[in-house]
Amino acid sequence: MEKSEKPNHRRIIITVEEIRGECPIYQVGDKIIIEDFYVKANESKDTCIHALSAMTTFLTAFSHGVSAQRLGLGKQDDVAYVQCPDPGPPCTGGGTVLFKLERM
Repeated sequence: MEKSEKPNHRRIIITVEEIRGECPIYQVGDKIIIEDFYVKANESKDTCIHALSAMTTFLTAFSHGVSAQRLGLGKQDDVAYVQCPDPGPPCTGGGTVLFKLERM
């Protein structure tokens, strides 16, 4: 790749699909937008660092075109699922959130 070329990074839309227990930050349907390695703050719900830590390992590969199937995160190439590491009750007072990651 030439220095002037920009890698083909895709926009990733992360949507809250389900919440088990109580989440103090998210509601079903909330979105986080990732584009060119950045969280688009003006288009996104506040980003929980616990949830982000669950996604970080996969976001780089996923944004570079690695299939969600190959990553073991979904049944379609461009749709992945990850879960917040908070186990929720009875272990914590919080809850776990299921996120849907869609590559656009």
